[in-house]
Amino acid sequence: MSNETLQASREWWSQRWLDLLDSYRFKKRLERARNYSRQGNVLSIKFKAAKVLARVQGSEAEPYKVSLSLDAFSDEEWGYVVETMSQKAIFAAKLLAGEMPQNIEEVFISNGLSLFPFTLTDVHSKCSCPDKAVPCKHIGAVYYQLGDRFSEDPFVLFQLRGRTKEQIISDLRQLRRTKNVDTIQETSAIQPEVSGNKYPVRIDDFWQYNQPLESSLVVISPAVSETVLDVLGTIPLAKDEENPTNSPAGELVMKYLKSLYQDVSQKAFLAAMNVGG
Repeated sequence: MSNETLQASREWWSQRWLDLLDSYRFKKRLERARNYSRQGNVLSIKFKAAKVLARVQGSEAEPYKVSLSLDAFSDEEWGYVVETMSQKAIFAAKLLAGEMPQNIEEVFISNGLSLFPFTLTDVHSKCSCPDKAVPCKHIGAVYYQLGDRFSEDPFVLFQLRGRTKEQIISDLRQLRRTKNVDTIQETSAIQPEVSGNKYPVRIDDFWQYNQPLESSLVVISPAVSETVLDVLGTIPLAKDEENPTNSPAGELVMKYLKSLYQDVSQKAFLAAMNVGG
């Protein structure tokens, strides 16, 4: 498998870690380190707090001992980071799903930190082999193996900074639990104002108002420029030969209906104002 294919298959955070090592100028040494990693020369990798301890089989019968670590963040710094994570549920959701959020580095940068090392000098490594170069091929092999570990479990990268998966998830849950309790308490404090209403709404009485209106109120009746009768138009009735006037029967009916419309409208307005009978 080519390097391009391997890079495409790796998760972005794993590739970000390996890019730092690939920037090392001694390419031959890196090639030997990759071969050691692929051929199974890294016999074991385990964590002791935030430090990585590994055994790498070299040219000697006895495996070499390799240690690797980053500067761990303090409890206070992790407190700020987890607090920032808790403000966005997407971070917790992706991490629990085994994914590293694409913009996770922003969480650390906003708190003045960096999750990934800037240079190889930020990676503190040591090997028991006679090679004084740092990183030697044995350290490089462990470094490549950690890239694969990151793909399987992104929390390994956090562990190098001083927090295990269990600690981060526990802290996130605790923060979310505390925020939920605070929200419930705030809601409970507001609830009595709503439930303590002395005048609950009754549907049967909703449209009734039995009190006289304020005398200072000015009520303006709407101008009626067009009524339903105007919209409907003249009723097409047949002509009445016995009609003493020259007006068609339809017009006579419309005049009568308009007089009724005006009379009903006036009575309805007076009734609404509690005037008259």
